[in-house]
Amino acid sequence: MISTLVPRRHRLQLGFVAAMSLALAGTALAQQGGGMPASGPMPPASMSATPTAPIDRAKILTDLGVFGDFSVYKLRPEYAMLPAADRKAAAAEVLAVIEKHKDKVIVDAYLTRGFDAKSDYFLRVHAYDLAAAQTFLTDFRATKFGSYSDVTENLVGITKALNYITKQKSETLNAGLFAASYSDPAPRYAIMIPVKKNAEWWNLTPEQRLKEIEVHTAPTLQYLVNVKRKLYHATGLSDTDFITYFETNDLGAFNNLLIALAQVPENKYHVRWGNPTVLGTIQSVDSVVKALSGADRSM
Repeated sequence: MISTLVPRRHRLQLGFVAAMSLALAGTALAQQGGGMPASGPMPPASMSATPTAPIDRAKILTDLGVFGDFSVYKLRPEYAMLPAADRKAAAAEVLAVIEKHKDKVIVDAYLTRGFDAKSDYFLRVHAYDLAAAQTFLTDFRATKFGSYSDVTENLVGITKALNYITKQKSETLNAGLFAASYSDPAPRYAIMIPVKKNAEWWNLTPEQRLKEIEVHTAPTLQYLVNVKRKLYHATGLSDTDFITYFETNDLGAFNNLLIALAQVPENKYHVRWGNPTVLGTIQSVDSVVKALSGADRSM
């Protein structure tokens, strides 16, 4: 399968709001500090609370054993009929939920309206504990914006070490994977494509699968400067085997990459490739909510 590469930071995270509104992650809840003696008055919550540190974004995006939850949403038409004040307040409510969970998850957001008839946006949530991602998403759906958002696709995967193109098994290709680095301007687009293999694939010997993946990998090396890629293993967690995630500023190069992948023999083992393929612009959570709420993004 497509090897795992580290995606770069380009969304904003509310916990470190200026660094990333596209991948906001958070919790504004503070833990209660020590109390005063019974004879004295209790201090205000703002004085006794200790802020919780946000999760380390760079670390969680490179660690193994991290869960990625991809939730794709279609906003109901009724949302546009809400009072303007309610829609204007929607972003702040969503960001408050992200702040609340910032020590457990990071959240990336993507605007798909105009690119996909079945969705308006999708979220990518990373967590060390999948239950933490579930808790965040439950709270998100309880917001005004979330309550008017219907899920059209939900996939869960986990990051793992390379299975095939390792230094021990395929030294030359492994060196090629890590020799090139992304050099295009900051990516503006993200694409999520689920992939499922058939039983014939899983019944090949490890040596046979290695040969197939080597043929798969070779033509993709030239696109490492144009396309960032990350792989999530999903067998048993979702109705797919892999979730492939891409970021690029050059959709032409990405199109050529996918054509190259479609032409390798390993493609004959696919029973699902896309369906859906979800394309979106990389934005902040704040920008996505405001764009879909008809609100001024500069607010």
